Amino acid sequence: MLLEAIDIAKSYAGVRALKGVSFDLRAGEVHALVGENGAGKSTLIKVMTGAERPDAGTLRVGGREVPHMDPATSHALGIAAIYQQPALFPHLTVAENVALALEGGGFWRRVDWRRRRENAAALLARVGSAIDPMRTVDTLSMPEQQVVEIAKAIGANARIVVMDEPTASLTTREVEGLFQVIGRLREADVGVIYISHRLEEIFAVADRITVLRDGLTVETRPAAGVERAELIRMMVGREISSVFPKETIEIGAPVLEVQGVTSLASGVRDVSLTVRRGEILGIAGLVGSGRTELARTLFGLTPADAGTIRVNGTAVRISSPADAIRAGIAYVPEDRRQHGVVLDMSIAANTSLASLGAVSERGLIDRGRERAAAQEYVDRLRIKTPSVLADAGTLSGGNQQKVALARWLSTRPAVIILDEPTQGVDVGSKAEIHGLMQMLAARGLAIVMISSELPEILGMSDRIAVMHRGTIRGVLDRADATQPAILALALAQSPAH
Repeated sequence: MLLEAIDIAKSYAGVRALKGVSFDLRAGEVHALVGENGAGKSTLIKVMTGAERPDAGTLRVGGREVPHMDPATSHALGIAAIYQQPALFPHLTVAENVALALEGGGFWRRVDWRRRRENAAALLARVGSAIDPMRTVDTLSMPEQQVVEIAKAIGANARIVVMDEPTASLTTREVEGLFQVIGRLREADVGVIYISHRLEEIFAVADRITVLRDGLTVETRPAAGVERAELIRMMVGREISSVFPKETIEIGAPVLEVQGVTSLASGVRDVSLTVRRGEILGIAGLVGSGRTELARTLFGLTPADAGTIRVNGTAVRISSPADAIRAGIAYVPEDRRQHGVVLDMSIAANTSLASLGAVSERGLIDRGRERAAAQEYVDRLRIKTPSVLADAGTLSGGNQQKVALARWLSTRPAVIILDEPTQGVDVGSKAEIHGLMQMLAARGLAIVMISSELPEILGMSDRIAVMHRGTIRGVLDRADATQPAILALALAQSPAH
């Protein structure tokens, strides 16, 4: 047995995050660790990697008890963790980031820059990537940063690799590449702990599955013997009738009309699309196709150089986010921790950030009015929190996403752009967010949904616009949309229609 965690308990300020969790990992297997946000997965991983000391329980690595696990001991024992948010230095090159993790030696040693570049390139090639080792990390997309983290772990010859939501920002093709890497790790007798909210990945890659709920181990089972509905029931403790609660809604008049929009700064070129009242328009495409760049252009972060944007029939000029908000456009970005919510601010303060005028009097914020407005959205969106005064950073990923949504709903928009709205949230929260989208559409809001998950695109969209190299390659009606049809357009393998 590579690793054993036996009856692990951990509390924070009296709150029991783990109540006696047991988990083990064998050589050459992929053991999936699943559960809703708050189930205890992250805390268990922190204990295994030495970031946290357990209050009780036993850790064994390679059959030997480790009484005092810390990060240095964890690294020495061959444990490597790859997290959803990559821990890279943004202003250093890829080669330098890899070298910092793998190279030893004293401060005054001579650096062999050529060997450093070659080593990084070789490790990236093993992951199936052709990223230039001399690129700085701040020029990489989130998926590319994930790839660099995986290359670092492979270079460290880790025997136990923890992958915490490694595919949250990856496309279908990139996920397949990752699975090939995992296959090679398996062949080398490396044990992989795989954490993901994408259940289709769990069934595709895992040998065994352990379910956590409320800080307890519910069950450990061979993956081959578990049905999807049964796994969801074990995770959430209740039935979820549908993760994609799509209903038929009467589609109204056009709300957002984009004609020939081009932004040289963002690579968006000649984009035309229409979104109508009550409609969910899905935006699909590979990473780098221009989906997020289009959202940023429509919201005025990288303003358009040419083209026309109309909201409710009126042409608008959007040179900044303030212009977009006045025009009735809202935008919930992909990276909620960096751009979606301010973790150290209260839920109430986060909710009012985009609509301070509504809770202010003579330039001063009326805190009572702010709290009342926030409470309305907490109730309406079912945000799980003891108080609107709690910091957003104390919430689960799904509830943070709801706070980000509440901020922009408070501006009373005509159209809202949701970039990866369910990225990194558990299956229960995912169903709730999809239900909220359906509710907002039923109230007449026009919704643009960007997603890398094809099941989500297919399950929630009324129409699907597929992007390739900064432009709309084609638009599919819901009835005609299939995964092969979307991928063909995303890869520019068929004509636009």
